Amino acid sequence: MKKITSIFILILMISCTSKAQNLSKEKKKIYKVEKTDAEWRKTLSPMAYYVLREAGTERAFTSPLNKEKKEGIFVCAACETPLYKSEHKYDSGSGWPSFDRAIKGNVEKDVDYKIGYARTELKCNTCGGHLGHSFNDGPSETTGKRHCINGVALKFIPKK
Repeated sequence: MKKITSIFILILMISCTSKAQNLSKEKKKIYKVEKTDAEWRKTLSPMAYYVLREAGTERAFTSPLNKEKKEGIFVCAACETPLYKSEHKYDSGSGWPSFDRAIKGNVEKDVDYKIGYARTELKCNTCGGHLGHSFNDGPSETTGKRHCINGVALKFIPKK
C-alpha cells in the first residue's frame, strides 16, 4: 500500500510541475525593447548584465548612485526608460538606492521566489530588466514603500 501511495504522489507531483512550467512559458511577456542574449551582453557591463538580465544583486553600498543628491531622473541602464524622479529618492540605509515610488507605468511588479518566499520584484516595463524589489518599510509620511534598486540597473540624468 505504501508503494502505491508513493507512486501516486510522485505522478501527481510530476503532472503538477509540468503544468506549472507550461503556464509560465505561455505567459512570457513581450517587451517593447527585445534583444538577444548576445546583444544584451555586448551593450551591458558584466555586472549590469548579471543584475538586469539574470536578476542578480550587486553588493550593498557599492553604487555611487547611493550618494546622488542632484535633481534629475534615474533611467533604466539597459533601455533608458525614465524610472524614478530624484525627488522620490531617499536614504533608507539599506545600501542600495531607494525610492518611495516609480514613474507611473514605467516599472512593473512581478513575484520572485528566488530565496524561498514571495517578494515583489520590480522590472523595467520597457525591456523587462530586473531592477530590485519593493518592500513595505518605506517612509510612512509618503507611500510607505521602499523600492530597493540595484544602482547598476540605473543611469542618472541630471536636470539641465
